[in-house]
This record gives sequence, structure tokens and C-alpha cells, in this order.
Amino acid sequence: MQIKTNANFLLTDSRFVSSAKEAIFFAIKGERHDGHQFILELYEKGVREFVVEKKALNDALSTALKQLKNAKFWEVENSILALQGLASQHRQQFDIPILGITGSNGKTIVKEWLAQILSKSYHVVKSPRSYNSQIGVALSVWQMNDSHTLGIFEAGISKTGEMELLEPIISPEVGVFVNMGSAHDEGFRSKKQKITEKLRLFKNSKKLIYCADYQEIDEEIKLLLKAVNPEIELIAWRLPPQGVNNTREINYKAKTYQFVYPFKDAASIENITHCIYACLVLGLTQTEIQAGLNMLKPVSMRLELKQGINDCLLIDDTYNNDLGGLSMALNFMNQQQVSKEKMLILSDLLQTGLKNEELYAQVATLIKAKGIQKLIGIGQEISQFQTLFQEKDIVFTCFQDTETCLSNLPTLKNNLVLVKGARIFEFEKIIQKLSQKTHGTILEINLDALTNNLNFYRSKLKKGTKIMGMVKAFAYGSGSAEVAALLQYHRVDYLAVAYTDEGIALRDAGITLPMMVLNPQAETFDKLFQYDLEPEIYSFRELNQFIVFLSEKKINKRFKIHLKLDTGMHRLGFDEQDLSQLVEILKHNPNIEIASIFSHLVGSDEAQHNEFSRQQIQNFERMSAFVCGSLKRQINRHICNSGGIIRFPDAHFEMVRLGIGLYGVEVTGTEQKHLQAVGTLKTVISQIKSLKKGDTVGYSRKGVLEHDAQIATIAIGYADGFDRRLSRGVGKVLINGKKCPVIGNVCMDMTMIDVTGVPCAEGDEVIVFGKELPISQLAENIGTISYEVLTGVSERVKRIFYKE
Repeated sequence: MQIKTNANFLLTDSRFVSSAKEAIFFAIKGERHDGHQFILELYEKGVREFVVEKKALNDALSTALKQLKNAKFWEVENSILALQGLASQHRQQFDIPILGITGSNGKTIVKEWLAQILSKSYHVVKSPRSYNSQIGVALSVWQMNDSHTLGIFEAGISKTGEMELLEPIISPEVGVFVNMGSAHDEGFRSKKQKITEKLRLFKNSKKLIYCADYQEIDEEIKLLLKAVNPEIELIAWRLPPQGVNNTREINYKAKTYQFVYPFKDAASIENITHCIYACLVLGLTQTEIQAGLNMLKPVSMRLELKQGINDCLLIDDTYNNDLGGLSMALNFMNQQQVSKEKMLILSDLLQTGLKNEELYAQVATLIKAKGIQKLIGIGQEISQFQTLFQEKDIVFTCFQDTETCLSNLPTLKNNLVLVKGARIFEFEKIIQKLSQKTHGTILEINLDALTNNLNFYRSKLKKGTKIMGMVKAFAYGSGSAEVAALLQYHRVDYLAVAYTDEGIALRDAGITLPMMVLNPQAETFDKLFQYDLEPEIYSFRELNQFIVFLSEKKINKRFKIHLKLDTGMHRLGFDEQDLSQLVEILKHNPNIEIASIFSHLVGSDEAQHNEFSRQQIQNFERMSAFVCGSLKRQINRHICNSGGIIRFPDAHFEMVRLGIGLYGVEVTGTEQKHLQAVGTLKTVISQIKSLKKGDTVGYSRKGVLEHDAQIATIAIGYADGFDRRLSRGVGKVLINGKKCPVIGNVCMDMTMIDVTGVPCAEGDEVIVFGKELPISQLAENIGTISYEVLTGVSERVKRIFYKE
């Protein structure tokens, strides 16, 4: 079915609604989510046009949709295909040069650098961030309008057949094939097949730029792509040798050019060379290209969430500024469920191709829809449209440039601040001024990795099984409020904290999910009631204290509790012989509602305990069935933790508890390849010393040098969570890809390491644990578990949350 719509906005996520009356919603039925569940919610928000899948239209949904007045429904076989078809129709309206970029590593950087260089000669439309998926490509191409004179879009795939769907949407005249990595290898039989599938993007292209140094890519292009598209011009380049002052020679169409490269690392050299050839293909002169190269800066492709001064929370998105990127940043801002006033610091939006009146009218409407209360505009263009923003009831302050803003920036307190600006405005100066000052040790939390891990465990559950996200102990050291906000955004069903104070902090941060408190104290029962927190009840003493509290406070509403059963761990919980008495007490206290019944597996992470775990599960099923049957009601039950989710799929019951797996550690050791490292602990080199053989390093002279050495002091110690057991060579850190051992004893705030033979300098980055140096390896070195290492990272260590 061909969809004919007058909508201006394509909506695929019910959580991101702006300009509802101009939007069409594509209800996508996926493996873990069903967009059809949110049609009624979107109708209430003002959306009136919907694309729905025939297979999702059961009797109940069909009846409900028929009640929606003035709503238009397009019934299709597959909503993603319908979205792609609509984007493809839109693409066909424009006869402008389009560059299509694929490969594995470097797509987004090449796209961003090309956009920077070419923006002087073209009005460029490009993929926002790394929008290169089956949905992302369609949304990217939908941005095209009559003002654009060049399009640059990237495409990524994860399995066979996907590029066939993306090719007609992008329909690139010129292709760029960057290098190949291991991403999504699991979706293909071999690397060769992955290359072949990606090359389908260029089956109708006129020219293709690629590095012939990659033999497999070169072979597949000449063997297969040439057979499908014999007229395509192949621009195959090899790494140009370095000349004087970082110059390199480029040969194109029998001419030799010399360019000065702004960066020296291998990846940047490769990406820049792709950009140079693309610019030459488009007809730019050597002078124009070099001027563009001179302006290039490293591309930060991620949004960062960090603590600011005066209880502010900062979202750092200072690397580019366009409408698509602004919308995405505002959506990220709205994921942060915090009770803070929303402020946006925004620069002029450059090279959009729109007339300023139209552009800033759209900006004003967008930020109003996203709930922005205060706006600081920086730049000569945005300053001219003050009345547009004031019409939207936004407090607007404008400055001509960044320096003036910095000199006159009002005092901020308890704000959620999005800093969004084009590179030339140097908004990193604003971030530096507003950031909370700390030492150089930081824990970076990858929110995309956390989402990946959540979705992996979701894929292991049968439909309808609830998830309780464990955010106790400062979310395993990762930052409770920020992790809880992400889980709430992804519609996790429950959260669990250890103590009442943790739950209160999350409520104060704007978290509204139901929340279980594992270790409530009687003196905190009043706070439980005040903050709508649900206690774990594990003994008659605790239950009786709770009943007395309800009676004394004359609380008549039904109050939810969670019953803990002891099935074999023998730590906390009601024993089986207690259940008859427990049920009788509950029957006589109808104002107590059982939210869940649960227990804890002793050894779900180790196969050697499987028999005992199965016995626990049998005990739990029998004991919980007795309680449910006696109370004559179905109650949510949960016994599986992260390890149990993997090892015991038949024991998921109505809910599971997801803890350490969410943070990237697969404790059973069988599925680690599917998880991504969430946390990266980093510090810096404070000083480097040259010492002689026989010299000693650190307290008690425990570090005795056996050779002449370069010793670096790094800004982390046991007060930060770098365990003292890592002293004297047990611990190793990563500097510029090289492992460096600890020398002597770990100090409270500093540690010394041997960097002999490792190229490094003061101020260089040091990886303590992360993707390249797994936390499990660090834990193994000191005979502990990943839980202890994660939770041991001190709260004085600055957390930075980021999203690619």
C-alpha cells in the first residue's frame, strides 16, 4: 500500500511527541516492544494519523481504534517497510547529489567531516548522529527539502537483506566504503558476506570511493559489484605516504595534489583521505578542500550527561547544531526524569538551508513542545527572533557571542541544562564553567551499552514477564538516578533499592516507577508511606512492626509489601513452616497488599550448583503456590537474578530481577559476548619520573626497581576504589594500548605504575577497567567478584553518562 500523507513528522517512538497534529505514527510490532500499545496514548496527545500492522489488529484493538474520531489508519503488512517506502517516495522528489556511506568503522566521522568541509559550497542535509539503521535511514532522508543541494547519509546493517531495503531510500550517486570491523559479525556467515551485503548500497551508484589496501573489500568490489554495476567508476586509493609537515600526496584523474592533514593517528588519516576524494569528486578545488581540512576538529559523537555546579545536571552536546540533532538532544533531555527546571543554551543553527524566519519558528515550536522553560540564545541570527520564543512562554536571554555569555551568565541552580551548539561557538567553554570541579578520575557510563544489555535479557523472557531493575548500591556504582531514569524510559516494571534513603533520593530525582526497598527499618516506615515505597517483609517481627505502624497512623489504604521466602540461602525470609501463620496474619490485615513473593538463588551463576538451584526453584514454586492459593489471588513471583535468567528459563515466573547483567557482567560466563561494558574507569598521568635500578617507590619502600625505569604517578588510589590489593604488580592499567603494572603500594589518592618503554606523557589517559581491560579481569587479579569492584568505585569519582 502506498501511503499518501500530508504529515511533516514521522513518529516511531511514542515517548517523543512534538507537533502532534503534523505527525504520523508508525506502530511497529517488534520482538520486545509493540507500538500498537501506545496508539490511544498518542491520540490523547493529538496525533491523528497512524500506520498499523494487520497482524496486530486483534478484536480488542480494532474495537478500540474504531472509537477514535477523526483518526486515519493505514493498515499495512509491516510498518517498518511502510516507513521505508514513504521515505523512498520522498527521496525521489529530489535531483541533487547524494553521498552514501557504509562500512563498519568511521561512517559517522566521515559524514560529519564531509558536512563541515562541504557546507561552504552546499546546503547539506545529513544523517543526524549515527542514524544509520533500518528506521534511522528513513528518518534521515525524510529531512530533505527543496533548499538542500547535497545529501550525505550513512547506512549500517546487522544482517543479510537489510541493505536491499536501504538502497532505494538513499539512492546514492557517489558511494564511500569505509573500513570493516567486527560489529554485527554474528549476523553474517563470514566477513566476505558482510562486505557483499554492504556493497548492495552502491548497485546503482556512479562512483565509489574506497581504500584498496583492504584486500577483501577490493576483491569483492571488483568481482561482485562490478558485475552488478559495470558502469560504476571505482576510485580506489592506497594510503598516501607522509611527507614533510604531515603533508600527503593525493592522485586523482591524472593530477597530483598535496594536502596538509590536521591529525596524525591512523584512523583519522584514513577518514580524511575518504573526505578528500569525495570533495574532489564533487568538484571542490585544492584550496577549498585544504581550507575545510584546516577547520576540522575531532568529532565527539556522543551526548554526555554530567554533574554541574549548584545541583545542576548538564547535557553536553557541543559538537554540531542542526534541527535533527537538536530534536534528538531534546528527546534525550526528556529521558532524564528529574525535578529540575529545564534550560537550553543554544547557538545559531548554521547551514540548514531554511530561511531564518522559518527555521527559528520551527525551533521555537520544538523547544516549547519539549518543555523548555528557559532559553539562552547565542549568535547574531537567533538573537533577532526573541519575539518568537517569548510567544511560546519561554524566558529568553540572548547574547551575540560566547564570550559575552560567559561574562554575563546568570547564576544557575538546580537546573537541567542542555548545551547545544555549533563547533565555531566553542561551547566547551560554557561546559567547563558549569561543570562540577573534580580531580581527573572519572567513571564513564555508556547508556547505549546499558540499553543493549537490558534488551538482551528481555530477549530471554517470554512475553509478559516483568523486569525488576536493581539500582541498589548507587546502581552498582554506576549512578542510581541516571540509571533509574533510563530504565523508566525503557519501561522496566519495577526498581529495587537496598535502603529507604536510596528510594527517597530516586523519588526526589523524578523517578515514578514502583520501587521495592530490600532492607527497610521500622523507623523509616513513615517515609515509605510518604514516598510510595514498598518494603520487603522477611520476618514476623518486621511484619508485626509494619502492622502496628499502619494501625497507629490510621492508614486505611492498601499498602503494598513484598514477601521474602527462604528457599535455601538461609539469609533472610520466611521458612516453609511459617507460611500457615503468615497467611492467617495477612488475611486479618486486608489493608496489606502483596505486590510480589520472591526468593534468592544461592548459586545461579555456577553450573556446579544447578541441582541445588533447581531444588530452590521447586521449593519456591511450592511455597509461593501455597500463599497464592490461601489468599485466593495471583501474585507476581520472582526468584531469578541475572544468572538465573540465563540458566533457568523455566523459572522466570511473572517477574525477574536484573542486576549485574544490566551493567555488562554475564556471571554464568556463557553469554558474555552479547553484553557490552557499561562502565569505563579512567584517570590521568599526573607526573612521570626517571628512576634508577635499585630505587624504591612508594610507602614502606615496597616498590624496588629491578631496572632503570620510567615511573608514572596516576590520579587514583584506594579512596577512589582502586583496591590496595592491586599493589606490587598485581594490578595493571592500560595506557595507549599497553598494560602497565603497579609499582609499590597503592596510596589513598595516587598510584605509581611502570611505564618503561610505553610512549606516554603527563596528562595522558589511563584506563583502569573498561572494554579493553575487562572488570572481571581486575576482580580476578585480587580474588574477588565484579560486584565488589563496581560498587567500590567511590562516589567522589565523577560520573559521566553518555549516549552515542
